[in-house]
Amino acid sequence: MSSHIGEFAALLTTLFWTITALSFETASKRIGSMHLNLLRLALASVLLSVFSYFYRGMFLPFDASMHNITWLALSGVVGFIIGDFALFKAFVITGARVAMLMMTLAPVFAALAAWIILGEIMSPLNLLAMFITLAGIALVIFTRTKDTTVGAIKRKHSYSMSYPLSGIVLGIVAAAGQGVGLVLSKYGMRDYDSFSASQIRVITGFIGFAFLFFVLGKFKELPKSFRDKKAMKWLVVGSIFGPFLGVSFSLIAVQHTSAGIAQTIMSVVPVLIIPPAVLINKEKVTVREIIGAVIAVAGVALFFI
Repeated sequence: MSSHIGEFAALLTTLFWTITALSFETASKRIGSMHLNLLRLALASVLLSVFSYFYRGMFLPFDASMHNITWLALSGVVGFIIGDFALFKAFVITGARVAMLMMTLAPVFAALAAWIILGEIMSPLNLLAMFITLAGIALVIFTRTKDTTVGAIKRKHSYSMSYPLSGIVLGIVAAAGQGVGLVLSKYGMRDYDSFSASQIRVITGFIGFAFLFFVLGKFKELPKSFRDKKAMKWLVVGSIFGPFLGVSFSLIAVQHTSAGIAQTIMSVVPVLIIPPAVLINKEKVTVREIIGAVIAVAGVALFFI
């Protein structure tokens, strides 16, 4: 069992992220993505600091090298400030299920980042996997329109988006943030403690959002968010399973197995999220959307064979 620590950590991460996605979808629709990001990163920073004190004897990662701090902080900017901000905006527009489906593009962006940053070569199989993943996503986000007649002209069916373009674009940005952020994290972490590495990323994200709040003058709006007890409840749940447990276990996964295997396992969230989306959120899911999600995940798996 000890030889598969990375794979088990990745499996736990998929469970944590499924819970997180559903929790943050509810919270972001009530208090907005900006407020949600700041508050969840603040809470995660506290949780990680307390955990670090009991686990390592220090509240903050004072033993991190300049290499660790530089690259993990950069990963925090890309993953949290850019990626997660886009993801939570997508939650509001398309819902967590479709937004998480777009996250199957994360391995594609991870591979591109590894090619640019680390000089890793992309094989023809990688390109095929990209095509399959994109085909699965296209099956979900595009729908075929019916034939229409305008005057004496009969227009043939065409294709249109099933979801708003803005939500799809935000989902792509979120996937890019996660994929590139994962490569930066792996490069910056090396053999450093995964929870402390996560702490550096989360603190960077919090500082970034606090700066945005200061510039935009949004701090005065925070008391209204605190008064929304339902949003606060889901924010706490999402923060525990997301930036605290989810991000930390994803770093454990990439530390103990290849980034490809870890990302493949973690990319099954779009399939796992379908049952609770139907049962809890009462979403209507078509057979076409289920098939598209499965195809997209299969493309991710093929990407790392």
